[in-house]
Order: sequence, then C-alpha cells, then structure tokens
Amino acid sequence: MRIIRSTIVLLIAFAVLFSIAGAQTPPQRGGGRGAEPQRGGAPEAARGDARGGRGGRGGGGGGIQIMNLVTTAWPDGGMIPLRYTQSGGELSPAIQWSNVPGPTTSGDGTQISTKSFVLMFHDADTVVANSTDGLLHWLVWNIPGTATGLAQGQPDGFELQDGSRQISVSGSRYRGPGAPASGPVHHYILEVYALDTMLDIKVPPQGPQEPNPNSQAIRTSIMQAMVGHVRGKGAYVGLFHRPQ
Repeated sequence: MRIIRSTIVLLIAFAVLFSIAGAQTPPQRGGGRGAEPQRGGAPEAARGDARGGRGGRGGGGGGIQIMNLVTTAWPDGGMIPLRYTQSGGELSPAIQWSNVPGPTTSGDGTQISTKSFVLMFHDADTVVANSTDGLLHWLVWNIPGTATGLAQGQPDGFELQDGSRQISVSGSRYRGPGAPASGPVHHYILEVYALDTMLDIKVPPQGPQEPNPNSQAIRTSIMQAMVGHVRGKGAYVGLFHRPQ
C-alpha cells in the first residue's frame, strides 16, 4: 500500500510540474504568426485587399465610358449593303451615337467635358505595310462635342461644314468597303471616341480623289494625340465582300 501511495504522489507531482512548465513557455514565432489575429480583428491579407480596392487604380472614376454607336445602314454584325461599298455608290452611312460622357470635375477642381469626337472606319482583316493597323476607310476628327452623329452622304473634301476633317487611303473622303469576292467576308469596324479636347494635327489638305500616301502617318498622329483624352468609346461592325 505504501508503494502505491508513493507512486500516486509522484504522478501528481510530475503532473503539477508539467502544467507549470507549459504555462511559462513563450508563444512560437515565425511560421505560425500569420495565423494570429491582427489588431483590430482583421487578418493582414484582408486589410491588404481592402487597400487594393480603394479608388480603383486603372479603373476608377477616370474610366472610359461605353457609348452607344449605331447606323441604320446595316445591323450590327450584319452585311453592308452595296450602296455603301465600292461595288455601289460609296455613300457614307448615317451614324448616330449616344450615352456620351457628361461634365465632371477632376480632383483639382478642373471642369472636364466632351469637346470633340473622332470617328474611324477600318478593315480589321487587312494589315497596312509596316504596321499592325487595318486599311483606313474613313477617319473624321474634331467633330464638335455637341454632335450626336453624322448624316448620310457626307460630301468629299478635307474640311466639312462643321469644321471637322476627314481622310481615308483614297483621299479626303469616305472610302467604301471593297473586300474581294474570291475571299472570305471582311470585318469592317466603325468606332467613335469622345475626347475632352480638340486635336491640333497639322495635315496638308488632300484632294478628294487623290490617293493619300500619308494616311497611316496621319492616323498614327491622331491616335497618339488622343492618349489621355479619351472619355468614351463605342463600336459597330459590318461585314462585306464583293458579289461573285
């Protein structure tokens, strides 16, 4: 009995000692630290996500507004009628746009509004030599910021009645689609851009029917001048190849 009592006493003593030693052991450092709750109750990763979502770098208040661009000449993604092509009368289509960005105030108090529009019509299934751009069928810039579209049948000439200017690879005019009959249909992209400025691009006037050797350089200059000024954009697609 004495032996049993002595054994029990020793076991109790060892249990007490282990309990005291465990209470005095400091917390582990290193790999387990990330699992500890942060001050304020939120894990560090969660607070990092919250910082990243504040104000939207690359997509906040200065984002590009999607505009509505339509033409009554053909349905979006549909075949372009002959009258608007090189197989017909090469009549420029009636174009309308809406959902234009309204006036806003920048962080420094500057008033920002839509001052002009740029309209571009190009063949997405072609590539101009020494570039990645498709063939330019129409480029109109400095369209007044109050405009809501262009009427059908714009006249030839570098400067239009409203002060806007136009070019294509064929001169100062609209150039209709003309993909060959032997190949697949081409995708012709109509785009409109809303800008917060007018573009001061020095371009020598081009005759309406004179091939324009500088159309690629002019387009590049205009697109570069637009950088940092685009407030909205819309697009519309038409398909075409010549009849068999």
